[in-house]
Amino acid sequence: MELLVAYEKDPAGYNMAKFISQKLKKNGDIYNGKYFDLAIIQTPVISADWLDEKFDYDGYVFLSKHAAESNVLALTCHNTGNFSDANFGGYNRQVCIPHPSLQKLYIQNLWSARTNFPEFQITIEATHHGPTALSKPALFIEIGTTENEWNNVNLCNSVAQIIIDVMNKKQKSYPMGICFGGTHYSDKFTSELIHGSYSLGTVIPKYAFEQMDKSLFSHILERNKDATVALLDWKGVLRYTKNFCKFQKEKLQLMVI
Repeated sequence: MELLVAYEKDPAGYNMAKFISQKLKKNGDIYNGKYFDLAIIQTPVISADWLDEKFDYDGYVFLSKHAAESNVLALTCHNTGNFSDANFGGYNRQVCIPHPSLQKLYIQNLWSARTNFPEFQITIEATHHGPTALSKPALFIEIGTTENEWNNVNLCNSVAQIIIDVMNKKQKSYPMGICFGGTHYSDKFTSELIHGSYSLGTVIPKYAFEQMDKSLFSHILERNKDATVALLDWKGVLRYTKNFCKFQKEKLQLMVI
């Protein structure tokens, strides 16, 4: 069973959680459902590495606002982790265990409903921020990008309904790939998630390559145990070919997309 988690002072996260809670039964601090539960917490979700100490679930799905300097309207989802310093929750040079099949199912359902969100970019993001230390898979689902969208109850309810539908479906298993290259918002990896055959593990954008060393590389492999493929957005990553070739030793196939 999964636990949905929202921060009470995050307007987008709270609005989604409020809608979802109406479909569940309150039991103390938890709202219980048949296939998932919900918790509304008093501290930011990016710092929720403590959840394992209090709860025992198969995975965590965080409901959150999305912010960007560009103010481009976006509905996003992503795995969490820090390739360098932990400036926004979690721990230095640590990534979460990804939630690949659930992420794929969510983004596919969101894409199928895209006519309901004509002004929004539907995209994944590269792995970033906390929490990072959880022992179970974690996924962030976000609504962006300004206070107007975070406080738009109808918008939040529409996304929340998609989340409910996804959580109530039986998850299909997909082969999983660790992603290298691209920008923070990768069109190629988003397309693979929506239209391709692979689910995605940790997504390492081009700007994080300088932080990659043997120690971090090994840690990412450990947190992506089910990965069978290294998916490469080849443009601009040729000089890192030697690092990618290390995947051959880990019996991971290199695939350019």
